[in-house]
Amino acid sequence: MDDVKLEIAAVAARMVVEEGMEWGPAKRRALRQLGLKAGTPLPDNDLVEDAVREHIELFCADTQPAELAALRKLAATWMERLQTFRPYLAGSVWHGTATRLSDIYIQLFCDDSKSAEIALIDKGVSYEARTVTGLRGEPVEALSLSSLCPELGEAVGVHLMVYDHDDLRGALRPDAKGRSPRGNLRALRALLDNSGT
Repeated sequence: MDDVKLEIAAVAARMVVEEGMEWGPAKRRALRQLGLKAGTPLPDNDLVEDAVREHIELFCADTQPAELAALRKLAATWMERLQTFRPYLAGSVWHGTATRLSDIYIQLFCDDSKSAEIALIDKGVSYEARTVTGLRGEPVEALSLSSLCPELGEAVGVHLMVYDHDDLRGALRPDAKGRSPRGNLRALRALLDNSGT
């Protein structure tokens, strides 16, 4: 294993956990912070995830489980509200590496791409629409909003990524570690039940 990549991953993991940064920007900032050249190969996300888990275990083991449970409960609330659109939880809240600084990423698989946006408008939910990179590198719409997390006593970013219903099939393939990269409401409730919350 390349020691430089391990060092970049460790610095990036600290930024992810302590500052709530996304992994890509954290890796690039770690590169600059370590004074490395711009072309230096970055660690892959699996290596960063391992470093994030290690950082949480060393520095946040007493607080992170409750914060993760709070974020998962909030995600479940939004998934229940948007059940018509086949919601799946992804990212750090799904994988168990989230802290109170993490945002929630829910992927919606819709028959009509505008239907989720219309549903938010009908519910009186304020959101910001933007285009982001999707599952296969394609542009997709993200509806970003802020939602109060009662257990944390603060607002959390919730990002609804809007996909076509046909994209669901490929989205359920296991990742490189053999895990499901996202989970539906039933799978999320099973995680909450197993964590004792």
